[in-house]
Amino acid sequence: MRTLGTRRTVLVAGAAAMAAVALAGCSAGQVAETSLKRPSNMGVNTSNTGNSVLIRNLVIPYNDPAGYPVDKPVPVQVALFNQTTDDVRVTVTSSPPAKGSEVAGAVLATTVSLSGTAPSGSATPTPTDSAAPAPTGSAAPAQPAVITLPPSGSATFLPGDPQSLQISGLAEPLLPGDSVYLTFSFSNGAAPLTVAAPLAVPGTPVPRASGVPGENSEE
Repeated sequence: MRTLGTRRTVLVAGAAAMAAVALAGCSAGQVAETSLKRPSNMGVNTSNTGNSVLIRNLVIPYNDPAGYPVDKPVPVQVALFNQTTDDVRVTVTSSPPAKGSEVAGAVLATTVSLSGTAPSGSATPTPTDSAAPAPTGSAAPAQPAVITLPPSGSATFLPGDPQSLQISGLAEPLLPGDSVYLTFSFSNGAAPLTVAAPLAVPGTPVPRASGVPGENSEE
């Protein structure tokens, strides 16, 4: 014969076991919400010596599984932030890094240029003698990538913007997993900074190649 205390112990233990089973059943097959989130920033974040200019989300936008051939312009996505109270001129080129700091799969390019027209009120490219005025009604010619950041100002280059930062003359085809060496030089005396800008990964799964004709048929 069980005492009243024993009965209560059995009932409590049974209720706890049933609750545990119910909770396990509710969570079965569910996926954590955080596992479905994609990182908001797929690019490189860095800064020059002294942190006078911040470089954020530096990346080559993904185009297709074949990447970019050597004869096709390559867009660059990046944001530049001037942390000082003076104008800072940033020049972007492509040059190899210091010996011993090479990145596997990184390639060089011949030219980095600005194409299009900067929107009013934003950081603008520094005029050069070689940049001739564009005829009325035509697109502005590409010019060297020299960008003047106003005090505490910024410049952002995104796909579809009126003005784009682009690379041309790749030394080798740019394939998924590769990157391009970009060198940022600064007018305020900060040391030049060479960064490997990666080719972004696709936002959705890449379509699978079609199978071999007749591979599922029986002879």
